[in-house]
Amino acid sequence: MTEAGNGFRKIIYLSFPPEACGRPVVCNLALLFSLSFNILKADISPRHEGTLTLEITGSEENYRKGVSYLKENGVKITPASQKVSRDEDACMHCGLCTSLCRTKALSVDLTTRKVLFDVEKCSACGMCTRVCPVRAMVVDMNDNDLS
Repeated sequence: MTEAGNGFRKIIYLSFPPEACGRPVVCNLALLFSLSFNILKADISPRHEGTLTLEITGSEENYRKGVSYLKENGVKITPASQKVSRDEDACMHCGLCTSLCRTKALSVDLTTRKVLFDVEKCSACGMCTRVCPVRAMVVDMNDNDLS
C-alpha cells in the first residue's frame, strides 16, 4: 500500500467461483465504491473458476467496502504480499528488466543510459527478478498488508 493523491494503491489477487464469473462484480468496484482498478493479469472463463490480479486505487474506506462486497459475492481475496526492490550497488544497468516491465516501472534514461526504477508504478509481478543476470531486482515479502 502506498499513499497516492486521494487514497492508496493496493494489489490484490481475486479467485472467482463459477457462479461469480458471469457477474460484473469487478466493474461494480468503480460504480458502487468509486475505486479505480487496473487489471494486471486475468484468467476467467464463463461458468469456470477464474483468477484476476488487480491494482486498486481509491480511499481506504471505499477499498474496505469494496473488499467486503467482493467477499459477499463469493470472491476470495488474497493481498499481494510482495514488493520488488533493487539493489542499487548490484545493478549494472543492462536494461534486460525493462523489456518485461508492463507497468513501465523500469525504464532507461536515454541521456545517462541508466535503468530507472519507479517503485510507485511497480505491480510486483516479479518478471524483472527472473531476467536480472546479477540478481539486483529482489522480491521482498510484506507481512503487514491490509485485506
